[in-house]
Amino acid sequence: MTTATETRDKNGRFTGSKKDGSETGNGSRGLGALAGAVAGGAALGVLAMLGRKAIVQAPSALAGDWVDALVLEHKAVMKLFDAMEATDENATTRRSVLLAQMKHALMKHAIEEENVIYPALRDAGKQAEADELNKEHGYVKQYLYELENMPNASPEWLQTVRKFRADIEAHVKEEETDLFPMLRATLSEEKNKALTLAMNKEGFKVA
Repeated sequence: MTTATETRDKNGRFTGSKKDGSETGNGSRGLGALAGAVAGGAALGVLAMLGRKAIVQAPSALAGDWVDALVLEHKAVMKLFDAMEATDENATTRRSVLLAQMKHALMKHAIEEENVIYPALRDAGKQAEADELNKEHGYVKQYLYELENMPNASPEWLQTVRKFRADIEAHVKEEETDLFPMLRATLSEEKNKALTLAMNKEGFKVA
């Protein structure tokens, strides 16, 4: 049974009462439990985020080679273009969703290339080519900005998508048929593996 006892300071003044049981302890335990629950929720949130990132990056990581991974990402973007071009002016919600998916895919792809692959191209003596590819990424961002800031039910929206696709295809062709195979051939197996690992690490950060 818990009983209340008065407490006084050294001058004899009454300062309140407390139970001789474990009221203070119970409070501490309650706060501890609450903190644990919050920490547990945060941990689950982190795990969920990491799981989502792993799923997004998985296709590239499972490709096993940085060139194959980037080619796979190029193909995924082209499928999004296919889906966007198949819509009409009434599919405004679908167009918004597809554009958001494309923006995320292209931004992750750009980080992988700009932070890992293009620097490797410069090291291999292809500085002008790497700089041009990096410049073209600026126009990719411009297209995304324009598409986000125009009514997606307008005829101009789909026209811009088609121009965007044509520029992306030219960019991709240069990478896939010339620069990327050349870079892979000049690197040792060990360096190619290191490049693949570094690229996937960058992709995972923004997946």
